[in-house]
Amino acid sequence: MYNLLVGGAAGQGVDTAVNTLEALLKAAGCGVFTVRDLMSRIRGGHNFSLVRFGEETPRSHSERLDGIIALNEETIALHRDKLKPEGFILCDESVKTDDSRAIPLKLQGIAKLLGSGRAAGSVAVGAALRLFSTPIDGARRVFEKSLKPGLVEMNVKALEAGYRAVEPRFERVGGSHAGEMILTGNKALALGALAAGLQFYAAYPMSPSTSILEYLASVSLKMGIAVEQAEDEIAAVNMAIGASFTGARAMTGTSGGGFSLKVEALGLSGMAEVPLVLVDVQRPGPVTGLPTRTEQSDLKFMISASQGEFPRMVIALRHHEDAYRQTIRAFNLAEKYQIPVILLSDQYLADGTATMPVPDPAKAEIYAPEDVPAEGGYARYRFTESGISPRKFPGTRDGFVSADSDEHDEYGKIIEDSETRIRMMNKRMGKLELLKRELEEPQLLGDERPEVLLIGWGSLYGPLEEAVRLLNAEGKARYGALVFGDVWPLPDRLLREKAAGARALIHVEQNYTGQLAQLIREQTGIRTDAGILKYDGRQLSGEEIVRRLREEGY
Repeated sequence: MYNLLVGGAAGQGVDTAVNTLEALLKAAGCGVFTVRDLMSRIRGGHNFSLVRFGEETPRSHSERLDGIIALNEETIALHRDKLKPEGFILCDESVKTDDSRAIPLKLQGIAKLLGSGRAAGSVAVGAALRLFSTPIDGARRVFEKSLKPGLVEMNVKALEAGYRAVEPRFERVGGSHAGEMILTGNKALALGALAAGLQFYAAYPMSPSTSILEYLASVSLKMGIAVEQAEDEIAAVNMAIGASFTGARAMTGTSGGGFSLKVEALGLSGMAEVPLVLVDVQRPGPVTGLPTRTEQSDLKFMISASQGEFPRMVIALRHHEDAYRQTIRAFNLAEKYQIPVILLSDQYLADGTATMPVPDPAKAEIYAPEDVPAEGGYARYRFTESGISPRKFPGTRDGFVSADSDEHDEYGKIIEDSETRIRMMNKRMGKLELLKRELEEPQLLGDERPEVLLIGWGSLYGPLEEAVRLLNAEGKARYGALVFGDVWPLPDRLLREKAAGARALIHVEQNYTGQLAQLIREQTGIRTDAGILKYDGRQLSGEEIVRRLREEGY
């Protein structure tokens, strides 16, 4: 497994170089995982991407670098300490550095000779691929997909020139990933929504959720779906609720600040029993916070958002394939139980790219509601043994369909008597008992009988997977990790089983207060012995988890 960092100022072409690099690595059969660290500005500052690749698809980044493509001096100064002794620094000859690992090349000079200095990134990518002994046979196809026709030939020649400028340094790695797709976590989620039968998506742009809106809008005509960029977050969620009320499968997406504006409408979905899928792509808050960074600080907010009590489900997405699968499942659960289902992602997963097998949407299992009986008259909120009422849509014959934000009777008419209120609350909240039967237990990583059990959720799946692998390779103790996807209602069977046999429980989270640990203590009485927390906007790596465990004496 190799790790390469590409860094420079915003506007220097970091993302273009990384996109090319990813595509060519995949074409060579490598599994690829890339995490992006972006500043909230158009020009200047320092942006970088960490590209990890090998025979298998990684699930997380690494701190230990094999190479650096430095488009400016700042990149070298900030990241050279993480470069292995045998690693390399590719840079233009104009970049000043005294690091003996530097390979200064005429990146700008070669590019200008070919017609444009902007092709310097392609020269650097070609050189990097040569150092890793990776073929560039698919270069022309890659550029034809990503560039205007007039720029393809120049960039192919720039890549080839960089390839000729150095000699191989590392053994080639490859795998069977050439036929897979490479996509962001947001795109994986969007594809899952399409496979689930999405018909309506409404959102207001807010990083890092915006690319869901952009992708769905780009395919809306082809897929026959309606995509609306609303005037604000409140309009977006109410549009989605309205679409769902009429029978469309609907979703809305945002980040934490936008979700704050959707809160009252979330309650409307719960009270009116209108199915709804909501996406919260987390970033550090409060308020604007760090718009382009990552965090896991919205968990308790998602569980308790909106006044009053109503059933909901919260699912944390763990990796790209999980994002696709769980989005399909979210639509099915929302439709089946007529509740809001919240998908929790974060910037690390949303903007990060990875190789993934091409899913077959035809294999997606889609929930189909039972037909509503015609006899006996229709009542939208009919009291049933399960708490799930037969659902018709406006415009259907043989029954008036109503919905209300006030408490109501079986027919949707406003009430104020205690008896009906109690029956309706019991009906709605009773769905949770049925929902609990469908919960998925957290995934166990590492040793089956861990002495030290790490507990995390969502996108910490990859870093925890790496951490327990590194820890178990040392052989000092047995380490395992439970990574939760379903977080509300909280599945606890496997947690209780593994916690009972462990001598230490450590929660690992990207927030200040240890929100999952608090939830576990509240729901089960199980207390963790220590916590590894990070809240600076950057994701924990497997190596950092191991290092901090050692510092804590575990």
